[in-house]
Amino acid sequence: MPTDILFVYGALRSGTTMFRLMLDAHPQILHRGERDFLFDHLQPDPGHPTGWRYDREELELDAIYRASGLTLPAEKDGLDLLRDFLRQLKAGADGGIVSLNIHRNVEKLVAILPGAKIIHLVRDPRDVARSSVAMGWDATLYHAVGHWLETEEAWDRVAPGLDPGQVHELRYEDLLLDLPRVLEGVCAFIGCAYESAILTYHATSSYGPPDPGLIDQWKRKSNPREIRDLEARAAEVMLRRGYALSAPVRTPGLMSRLRLGVVNRLGRWRFGIERYGAALYFGEKLTRWLRLEAWHCRIRNRMEVIWRRHLK
Repeated sequence: MPTDILFVYGALRSGTTMFRLMLDAHPQILHRGERDFLFDHLQPDPGHPTGWRYDREELELDAIYRASGLTLPAEKDGLDLLRDFLRQLKAGADGGIVSLNIHRNVEKLVAILPGAKIIHLVRDPRDVARSSVAMGWDATLYHAVGHWLETEEAWDRVAPGLDPGQVHELRYEDLLLDLPRVLEGVCAFIGCAYESAILTYHATSSYGPPDPGLIDQWKRKSNPREIRDLEARAAEVMLRRGYALSAPVRTPGLMSRLRLGVVNRLGRWRFGIERYGAALYFGEKLTRWLRLEAWHCRIRNRMEVIWRRHLK
């Protein structure tokens, strides 16, 4: 299994897309984008010759996979199929460095590619959660911080077993405040010379130039109660990552958690209905629950078209 692919690991809304665009602007680096599907649908299977097996049905329904342009050889499965995917992703690199973004499944990555180089990108979870709410994934900061916690707790489980030379720790806030110095360190870790072209990524993308104003938006755009609830849930991991709490921890009581749950559920429904329409949004849930696979696939395809229109 090849170990010469660079992986960028961080929670969704942690700046991984901006960082991906920076790397891709480097003349020696070819960044292939978000590739979580490589591990999302790959499961341990002691009965398979490689010890792993893909859920091919779910893989073929994955919107990111469908947009990837990768071919799915009928005769390959498990680690043989993963190896083929990585070969396809390296095609066209002309000897340069290939990098991929993943936001989860770092434990699978380390188990299968134990020598892979990994850049761990972390951002203040209060800004991550605020951005996640804006995406419609959740409606409360208390719930929206959940995926950040899952990503970071998974990292804490694997990091002690990694060779220090294969890991580069990177904070989003440091990146925006001291771009050249931080990017020089990134390039040294990757094994290539620093190129100022990295800073021109916004010229060919829909993203703006690096903006330190994106740091600590939670202080301006979230109310203290929302932040208190989030910090009560994430305090331990936040402190391990060096993010100071804004106030002493006060865990929400049972009634507060029930209220947050109702607000979150209703907010997600409202966002989904506004984006996809009630028929599509609830039709997807109903056909999945009833296991009406043909109808469910049609609805997912229609929702995917709408989802693509909102991609940045």
